[in-house]
Amino acid sequence: MSASKLDLIDRQILAELQADGRMTNVELAKRVGISAPPCLRRVRTLEEAGLIKGYHADVDTRELGFEVQVFAMVRLQSQAEGDLSAFEGRCRAWPLVRECHMLNGEIDFILKCTAPDLSSFQSFLTEQLLSAPNVASVKTSLVIRCAKDQPGLPFEVLEARLAKTA
Repeated sequence: MSASKLDLIDRQILAELQADGRMTNVELAKRVGISAPPCLRRVRTLEEAGLIKGYHADVDTRELGFEVQVFAMVRLQSQAEGDLSAFEGRCRAWPLVRECHMLNGEIDFILKCTAPDLSSFQSFLTEQLLSAPNVASVKTSLVIRCAKDQPGLPFEVLEARLAKTA
């Protein structure tokens, strides 16, 4: 199922589950205006199509002892596909790297890293990231505070755009 084949109910289901993945199917059905059995069928179809990739708890990183967040901008020596894939594989294996995005332009990758303290991040930086094959340079920026952390998609923007074209 492609995103373009989603109807309003499917998009509402996704938006509601994105906001609260723990609600019961009965509550979800009530919120989107359908009965529970077809709602559950739609959710299962969205899951099978890979549009719902999982359900996660939104944990408080600082309360759990992860005091340090850092964005690391990584430039590689080679951007050959094999070298890019190898670096991505390393990033997936490093527990402190929570996100890894390949960029175009001067920087090849930006990594979002989370660590319990600055010395843990510094050890990761010097012993693993900087010493990894093909890494030419790394620039880091320590997060001072977060003004917005809203995962998911802005479905309201999509709905407004679709309403204009209808």
